[in-house]
Amino acid sequence: MKKFVVWPNELDSRLSRRYGRQVGKEFAVEAPGIKEITDAAKSLGMKIIELDGSKLNPRLAGLDEEYRLKGMLRIGSKHPKGKSLRMLGQKIREIRKTRTKTKGRKRHRSGGKKR
Repeated sequence: MKKFVVWPNELDSRLSRRYGRQVGKEFAVEAPGIKEITDAAKSLGMKIIELDGSKLNPRLAGLDEEYRLKGMLRIGSKHPKGKSLRMLGQKIREIRKTRTKTKGRKRHRSGGKKR
């Protein structure tokens, strides 16, 4: 099992590769959170070894505050880091898509009489 560190900025579509984005725009997502990355990793069968929500990637020191996403995950995966990051980006997109679908649905009352 390969172990590596995943920083949220490696999946952030708002950043250029110069500031640490590791995947192409088609796999990147906007402002991924540590919780989203953790959920995606668990659903893909990756092992979360360490989680620290307070760490900041040193590459982001010169950026505006809105682009600084704190957090760090140490993950164990059977795939190399590049492929794992692409898989995480796709899974986060799927999770966000299903989340917006469920938010958009209206809940109906059931069991009541019509007036």
